[in-house]
Amino acid sequence: MRIEESEGVSASRKHLVFAYYVTGHGFGHATRVVEVVRNLILAGHDVHVVTGAPDFVFTSEIQSPRLFIRKVLLDCGAVQADALTVDRLASLEKYSETAVIPRESILATEVEWLNSIKVDLVVSDVVPVACRAAAEAGIRSVCVTNFSWDFIYAEYVMAAGNHHRSIVWQIAEDYSHCEFLIRLPGYCPMPAFRDVIDVPLVVRRLHKSRKEIRKELAIEEDVKVVILNFGGQPSGWKLKEEFLPPGWLCLVCGASDTQELPPNFIKLAKDAYTPDVMAASDCMLGKIGYGTVSEALAYKLPFVFVRRDYFNEEPFLRNMLEYYQGGVEMIRRDLLTGHWKPYLERAISLKPCYEGGINGGEVAAHIIQETAIGKNYASDKLSGARRLRDAIVLGYQLQRAPGRDILVPEWYANAANELSKSTGSSTVSAAEGGHLMSSYIEDFEILHGDLQGLPDTMSFLKSMAELDAINEYENNSEKRQMRERKAAAGLFNWEEDIYVARAPGRLDVMGGIADYSGSLVLQLPTREACHVAVQRNDPNKHKLWKHAQERQNTKGQQPTPVLQIVSYGSELSNRGPTFDMDLSDFIEDGQPIPYEKAKKYFAQDPSQKWAAYVAGTILVLMKELGVRFEDSISMLVSSAVPEGKGVSSSASVEVASMSAIAAAHGLSISPRDIALLSQKVENHIVGAPCGVMDQMTSACGEANKLLAMVCQPAEVIGLVEIPNHIRFWGIDSGIRHSVGGADYGSVRIGAFMGRKIIKSLASDVVSKSSDFSNGFVHDELEDDGVALLEAEASLDYLCNLAPHRYEALYAKMLPETLLGQEFLNRYIDHSDPVTSIDTNRKYVVRAPAKHPIYENFRVKNFKALLTSTTSDDQLTALGELLYQCHYSYSACGLGTDGTDRLVRMVQEMQHSSKSKSEGGTLYGAKITGGGSGGTVCVIGRNSLCSSQQILEVQQKYKVATGYLPFIFEGSSPGAGKFGYLRIRRR
Repeated sequence: MRIEESEGVSASRKHLVFAYYVTGHGFGHATRVVEVVRNLILAGHDVHVVTGAPDFVFTSEIQSPRLFIRKVLLDCGAVQADALTVDRLASLEKYSETAVIPRESILATEVEWLNSIKVDLVVSDVVPVACRAAAEAGIRSVCVTNFSWDFIYAEYVMAAGNHHRSIVWQIAEDYSHCEFLIRLPGYCPMPAFRDVIDVPLVVRRLHKSRKEIRKELAIEEDVKVVILNFGGQPSGWKLKEEFLPPGWLCLVCGASDTQELPPNFIKLAKDAYTPDVMAASDCMLGKIGYGTVSEALAYKLPFVFVRRDYFNEEPFLRNMLEYYQGGVEMIRRDLLTGHWKPYLERAISLKPCYEGGINGGEVAAHIIQETAIGKNYASDKLSGARRLRDAIVLGYQLQRAPGRDILVPEWYANAANELSKSTGSSTVSAAEGGHLMSSYIEDFEILHGDLQGLPDTMSFLKSMAELDAINEYENNSEKRQMRERKAAAGLFNWEEDIYVARAPGRLDVMGGIADYSGSLVLQLPTREACHVAVQRNDPNKHKLWKHAQERQNTKGQQPTPVLQIVSYGSELSNRGPTFDMDLSDFIEDGQPIPYEKAKKYFAQDPSQKWAAYVAGTILVLMKELGVRFEDSISMLVSSAVPEGKGVSSSASVEVASMSAIAAAHGLSISPRDIALLSQKVENHIVGAPCGVMDQMTSACGEANKLLAMVCQPAEVIGLVEIPNHIRFWGIDSGIRHSVGGADYGSVRIGAFMGRKIIKSLASDVVSKSSDFSNGFVHDELEDDGVALLEAEASLDYLCNLAPHRYEALYAKMLPETLLGQEFLNRYIDHSDPVTSIDTNRKYVVRAPAKHPIYENFRVKNFKALLTSTTSDDQLTALGELLYQCHYSYSACGLGTDGTDRLVRMVQEMQHSSKSKSEGGTLYGAKITGGGSGGTVCVIGRNSLCSSQQILEVQQKYKVATGYLPFIFEGSSPGAGKFGYLRIRRR
């Protein structure tokens, strides 16, 4: 049932008494309750408000003896770690302390109180126990809300506190005692309620005009004003004058008495009436909540918003905001660094178009009054279908993978709009919201797969959809980029199926170069990923580029399969944007060519060497799986994983290419095998001697989880949950990293030399051919000792040697360095198939051999600590392990001034008096991947203060070096979890 208008809440013949319970979650609930209560009091009724909110929230708007405020808190809402982050586990534990443990006494007290004041109807926004107490007191009850706590807490239970699941069942059971729900726009799924009545927006009325407020604040009419409305500012956040465009002013809500503000920021009084200030502003900057969204829509105020972590009400409100073209999303980093100008300027160009009712408070009050008198608002229609829709959407939300953008299904109607309609939303962000996805789906029919709410996948499809309009941009000054787009525009036959795969980069949390020595590694897939689109074409119908067509004509042959590749981003790395070849070039005497020959083939032209990462996947499939490619292949590669920063940009390209080609050719290959095949591309065709952890993370990883893998050769042992209070970042040093570089290769060779020497030493002892200088001889060995030495004589991976065995028997026996020729003379080879020893080069041996032995030990400890009791000691120990790893890299010769500087800056931040006073925020850092530059991984508390400190490190590094580092944060699913899309142009 939907009620849009009301004739007002006329004075009732009967004086009524209402008990109105208000949740303890923020001021937003209290402010909307004010409007409903005000209308009930105007109709001559008494209202007892049960709340934990300050009195002024109610008394500033309602001055009446009929208003009674009872300060009792019966729930706690969501506990916030800071202004933008909800602590899920703490929320559940707090609710248990507040409402579960004392439940029996709460019910007894409330039943007695309700009967004592002779309540006619209980109203709840949206306190669960109030409904149960009303039922036990024999009083009817209704709820007024846009969300319920069973929906919010259910996700928390699944993600962080399964042992608290009984909380959700109890809350849903409590709500079921409610007679019906008065549902507000922007609602979430609430299947616990038996019946629903939809009403317009509930917003507070304006007291003063825009002109009056501006006059009071001494602001001229032509001055642009933004209201900063976060309900309290992030801890330690310093506002700066340069955050605002020239000539702008900012009105700050919730500033502390001691907070100093720049001259273009104005501190509002704590009891300032926000609706009036909003109406006097040109836009608002804040976080999404029902109060901010509803009043922004009501007063047509553009809203620049920053998302909150684990705030599950947000996607539904965001959809409503975007539908009415009233929102601009700002990323958190830009909020903290003051990069506000483009968002504010974009906001004031919007034209919010909400024209619906804003009298929800009056309508809700009328329904509440009539219900108390005895009117039956229960719908004649059965509510099964509505509750099923709610249950489906609730289940959809709970099953989403961590790290995905949250999409509301198109068919899930909002009380104020129809989300399945095309909206033309003006919201701008990296992730533009669920309804915008429909515009991409309108361009492509998705025959297989799921976008999974990934904004970069939506953007990739959008870029593909725009290719056929490329000629409209002939005057584009970016000529090289224009070349890419033009080449891509003619790449596909839009009437045939296209296959799309996606693979992320990886942040090396622990393990790094120890992967090739068999270590346990812990890797986090990055938010940034590579997309590859592949289409098969009959050679007779394949549209070839002119030079490819001329090449075939010159050979005087019938059309044969051709590979054509377009790679976006070539202007960033000075490489050719296109590559093509006859697939017959991969065949010699009826067999696939050797890898070494392919390596030379791609090395002929430095500007096209990049194609080895993509085209090499085809040769590997030929050689390893016997695949024969009879059709031509068109490929479009678009990677957001930055190159040369040590986050496996190459692995993401290889895995995405391999996955897309496999999908297009109907090959069923497991994610693990995709990774192993992709490693062969890099080792044998590109010629980079990398381990397998990069490809495994890209293929097998999951969002917001650490992939735990033993690299012997590639055994995934599980996914490690990252505790809520811990966060990882990557900070790019600006020093280009390459696993094909000499330092990485020489360290790898040194490690394999060390392994060969250790095996030889152990073998000598077992065969009695020598003894150790410390008098440790074979005759003194017990049987177990002999077995250990025999195992070490056939040591397959260095990481299988325990640190104490290394120190006791081998550390002093390994040479610091060794000439390549000298090693070969004594040991013949180092048993590494992907590197070659330079006879004239002196290699460091002891440090590269020691590193993986101890790194494996450190990684095991790190993994165990992640599941230990939350404490400052836990974080300190985790950080210390990162530091130890970093300095071990340096001992191998893989450190750089840039990465060392970043680690020192993190240490300085960690040990600063400010950090200590705040309980510590950043705890450790280390160089990652192959070392010799690239990215530093940082561990810290999951808080805004930590994010602020990361940004401070970024700025300090820029001052010191002139280079502004790229910051990696966030995560996304691996290629296996993504699967593939099969699409066709509509």
